[in-house]
Amino acid sequence: MIKYESKIFDRQVGRNADLLAEAVGKIPTEQERYPYVRILISVIEQAHPEWNQAPNKDKQIAHLIFHMSHGGIPQEETAKIVKLRDEERGYGNHHRDRN
Repeated sequence: MIKYESKIFDRQVGRNADLLAEAVGKIPTEQERYPYVRILISVIEQAHPEWNQAPNKDKQIAHLIFHMSHGGIPQEETAKIVKLRDEERGYGNHHRDRN
C-alpha cells in the first residue's frame, strides 16, 4: 500500500513541477525566472538522485526543464544554474574548467 501511495505522491509532484515549469517559462526575464528555476532543479534532483553523480547532470536537467516548460526556459540558462548550485555545495569544481 505504501508503494501505491508513494507513486501517487510522486505523480502529483511531477504534475505540479510540470505546471510550475510551464508557468515559469512564461516569465519574461532570466533574472525573474532564476528562483523558480532553482526550485525546479531541486525537485528534479530529488526525483532523480541517480543524476547527481552524472558527468552531464547539468545538461540532463536542462533538457528536462526545457521540455517541461515547452521551450520557455532555455537549456543554457538552466545548465548554468545547475553548475552554480553544485559549486555552492562544493561539488563539481571541474565545471569551471569548461567555461
